[in-house]
Amino acid sequence: MWKALGVEEEKLRFIALRLSGEATMTELCEGFGISRQAGHELMARHSVEGLSCVRPRSRARLTQTGRTPEETVLALVALRIERPFWGPKKLLAYLARARSDLALPGPSTAGAILKARGLAKGRKRRRSALPLSRPFGPVTAPNDLWCIDFKGWIRTADGTRCDPLTVTDAHSRYLLACQIVPPTHEGVFEVTQRLFRMFGLPRAMRSDNGPPFASTAAGGLTRLSAHWLKLGIALERIEPGCPQQNGRHERMHGTLKAETVMPPARTPEAQQRRFDRFLHDFNHIRPHEALGQLTPASIYQRSTRAWPPQPPEPTYGDDHAVRRVRTNGCIKWGGQLVFVTEALIGEPVGVAETDAGQFIVRFAGMDLGLIDRAGTTMRRFTSPRPGRGEDQQEQTRKTVTHVTGP
Repeated sequence: MWKALGVEEEKLRFIALRLSGEATMTELCEGFGISRQAGHELMARHSVEGLSCVRPRSRARLTQTGRTPEETVLALVALRIERPFWGPKKLLAYLARARSDLALPGPSTAGAILKARGLAKGRKRRRSALPLSRPFGPVTAPNDLWCIDFKGWIRTADGTRCDPLTVTDAHSRYLLACQIVPPTHEGVFEVTQRLFRMFGLPRAMRSDNGPPFASTAAGGLTRLSAHWLKLGIALERIEPGCPQQNGRHERMHGTLKAETVMPPARTPEAQQRRFDRFLHDFNHIRPHEALGQLTPASIYQRSTRAWPPQPPEPTYGDDHAVRRVRTNGCIKWGGQLVFVTEALIGEPVGVAETDAGQFIVRFAGMDLGLIDRAGTTMRRFTSPRPGRGEDQQEQTRKTVTHVTGP
């Protein structure tokens, strides 16, 4: 075989030595490490092409019976330029209707044609998450549901950014908190722990899908929401782009904005004093049409579920194998490390076999994902993207005696 470096020079030297007659074809081929057939072929090409025979030759077939006709290629390329956001399937479907005279290739061939002309780029395929749809529970009494959110941040007159965290009881509209805190796990954790001590635990907590309440990790969990699960609080998350599913809370935000931040106060301390006055007025003085013109404070009652200073670890049935999440977010399963989520580091999860022969991973009653049959990867459950989940409406105008879950 010809040496990889200086192939043309090697061939020229071979031809020169053969023409000089200093060595036989057999001796030359052995010395250059090629077969006698390769040597004879090179000399035959030299007799026809001269020294140009040493240049690289195309390995493409001289005839390609399955090659896409040039007319089809031109039509495909022209349509792609006109419709740059159409993929091969749409382009071919359109051409099939508009140009019945063309012999059209398959989608993969069309994609290759576009890619070869710089009109398409390959995309890295991502393992899609399984949508996690959890229906909203009924709201018929105080503490059935608390709603939590950050009202849009404001900047006080001295230039300081303020992020007001708000928490309301969905049944009574009671404003439990309106506190300026950092939009982080630590900031929200401190406020919610204080509320749990003061008012007890809600049955469920409804939030959006953003941090620190939720994430794109398995189950949409964060350290904060994982702690709520350990306390026995169910998680309800509105669909992305659907604030109406938290309509009661958003309606309160509208009133809060109109009465406290237009314009903002001079300092964060002064702004917090405005929020404190609003909280008292909203709960104890302001009549609410949705409550039959009663005040939230006249309806709200403290939860009967006391806050435990140390939340218990989740327990699982006999059909579950229990694994503790390691510091890298993985569990050991079948001799392999399977990534679950870093939000549950140090926590026990349960693994149970499904009827389909897969293994489902759970934490405190929440399904996190399915381990594939190879036992190496968990396909996570996470919150649905916009338009993917079922329509769950949140009513805001009925009186408290009519408030029910969707």
